[in-house]
Amino acid sequence: MSTIKVDTYLTRGGASEIAIDKLKGASSAGSMTVVGEGGTTTTNLQQGLGKAWCNLNGGSSFALRDSFNLTSATDNGTGDYTLTIANDMGNTNYATPMSGGNTSGASRYGAMSDSDGKATGTAGFFGFQTSSGGALDQEEVSVVFLGDLA
Repeated sequence: MSTIKVDTYLTRGGASEIAIDKLKGASSAGSMTVVGEGGTTTTNLQQGLGKAWCNLNGGSSFALRDSFNLTSATDNGTGDYTLTIANDMGNTNYATPMSGGNTSGASRYGAMSDSDGKATGTAGFFGFQTSSGGALDQEEVSVVFLGDLA
């Protein structure tokens, strides 16, 4: 293997951007480290990326509006959804921040993942409630999956 060492890379047109299809770290895991904003700390690039996400209509017109690395969304009932991941997560310890909203003005509370329904290939979500504790559909539900891919 050859090594190229340069101080600055510029394209023939003078731009400092590089067009490339795939980057892989030199470590055995292929991981890459990125220097943080302050220049004194680093972070692992793969660890910091969202591995899957979606924006779905959880109301009466239930549908995935847009998504990445998901194959489907299922409406299990009022305020209860299951998302199926295309490329599985490495374990069930991934994080799934979620938000929801609607235009009806109904009082609502935050969502939570269904830890009993969490697997490496699917995740269940529920917990949107009215102020009286009843389940509530949301017109917009956004979820991101953070963690390791299998």
